[in-house]
Amino acid sequence: MLSILQLIVDAVASVLGGVLLLRFWMQATRVRPPMQVAQFTYTLSDWLVKPLRRILPGVGGYDWASLIGAFLVVLAATALMALSGWEAQAIFIGALYRFISWIIYGFMALLIIDAIFSWVNPHAPLAPFVSALNYPLLRPIRRVVPPIGGVDLSVLVALILLQIVQAILARIF
Repeated sequence: MLSILQLIVDAVASVLGGVLLLRFWMQATRVRPPMQVAQFTYTLSDWLVKPLRRILPGVGGYDWASLIGAFLVVLAATALMALSGWEAQAIFIGALYRFISWIIYGFMALLIIDAIFSWVNPHAPLAPFVSALNYPLLRPIRRVVPPIGGVDLSVLVALILLQIVQAILARIF
């Protein structure tokens, strides 16, 4: 029974945390989302972000309330999943690892979605939005890895680098 509860908590926290991280990244990269994405994102996260903004105003063009809100969600989910008697320090470290993992997996998902759009339908309505979200990640890689035979390998390189970072984090935590 506990594993079912953990599955539900993890699923809800992952969706909410992912939306909060997407909200932060959209504002950090100054990418205007399509209406459907904006409505979904803001409707799902306003209940947490608006009160947090009273405490944590945006500074430097970054929506800190969304980022801290995502961490609070992962912290709460980790605490609920660790009802078996973890110490507070272990819960915080576990939450920090999960939070960083969510960020890495979110970037990986955006890169994979971008690659699929480029292969299947580069003129899809969401393609420019996803591409713009990936641009800050791919720009430095594209400076080093030029297209080979007209094929852009920067997405593949970015995915490999993110997997390396994830493996290093797994060893650290």
